[in-house]
Amino acid sequence: MPAPPTPRLPSPRRQKPSNSAGSSSGSTRHGSFGELALLRRIRLRAAHSQSPELQLGIGDDCAILRPAPGEELTVTTDLSIAGRHFSLDWHPAESIGHRALARGLSDLAAMGARPVAAFLSLALPRDLVQRVKGREPRSAVRRSAPAPFIERFLDGFFALAQAHQLPLAGGDLAESPHAVADVILTGAVSKGKALLRSGAKPGDLIYVTGQLGAAAVGLEHLIALAAALKRERSRQKSSPLPPIPPRLKALLNRHLFPTPRVAQGLWLARNALATAAIDLSDGLTTDLAHLCAESGVAAELDPAALPFAALATPDQVLNGGEDYELLFTSPPGARIPSSIEGVPVTQIGRIVDARKGSAKPSESPITLITSKGAVRLTPQGWQHFV
Repeated sequence: MPAPPTPRLPSPRRQKPSNSAGSSSGSTRHGSFGELALLRRIRLRAAHSQSPELQLGIGDDCAILRPAPGEELTVTTDLSIAGRHFSLDWHPAESIGHRALARGLSDLAAMGARPVAAFLSLALPRDLVQRVKGREPRSAVRRSAPAPFIERFLDGFFALAQAHQLPLAGGDLAESPHAVADVILTGAVSKGKALLRSGAKPGDLIYVTGQLGAAAVGLEHLIALAAALKRERSRQKSSPLPPIPPRLKALLNRHLFPTPRVAQGLWLARNALATAAIDLSDGLTTDLAHLCAESGVAAELDPAALPFAALATPDQVLNGGEDYELLFTSPPGARIPSSIEGVPVTQIGRIVDARKGSAKPSESPITLITSKGAVRLTPQGWQHFV
């Protein structure tokens, strides 16, 4: 996968809209885009990727998809909302675009599906599609104005899409007081071969890809960095926010630019080794509880086996979320390699009968097996409306 675009921490948003009078190119004199001009820009950028299943893409009232013989389509949808899934004051626009797409790609990975087409709907305040008017520099050389949020959002979105040969097949645009990105993805999988949450059986072993807690560590440091830069900016009101320091990029990128495990999901489906699977978007305890609920089982975890990311705490490993690793179960006799497509795989526990794992239906199905005995884990990952 190519390196993500180099982001900058965003400056505070300017709320005053620019003049909406358009030029012949469809952009306003302050560098904003009208809806039709923006659609043309997106369509031009989307033309670089195609898939054989996409028969008709942007330009008509609907897209037309035709799955290959012997395949069926999977569909997933994810909302990304400012103030809930990202912060316009913390997250670079490139990261917001990348993350909006990564969430759906991770869902496809969990089903063992190959990405086929994306649909992107955006509701944005007007100032996020305008160039920021900077002060005139003292030198005789004019500096170009920073690219508007929308361009940098699309940089992140399309960089990840092109890495997975995923075409943009359509979407919608609207002006809104709040920034929202709605991404619908379709994938393809051989008939009857999709990885489901509902196939785990007592005796199966539990595995995860990669390391856990890295995204939570990155978010923690991002919040601290943004707070420090905000204090610095309050002392030097005219100074722009600098790029993310190189020493922090690797730490922050697991949060800012997560890697969906698409290749690993395809490998699991192709080799028919997983009885159930789910992606870790809301946290290990929460997502494992989802899998247990759909399969009608319980789970026991070995705390010594959990693959801790650098600097991660036990809480971040168990409940942090947004790692977008794959959790899957396999029969005890299955030969699971130590790595899949270059990503380490770790056995972290086993599936048990629901009656053993939980005395009451209302109790958590997850138990941590420690040297001092069994400890029931209450899922404490991400959950809306609580």
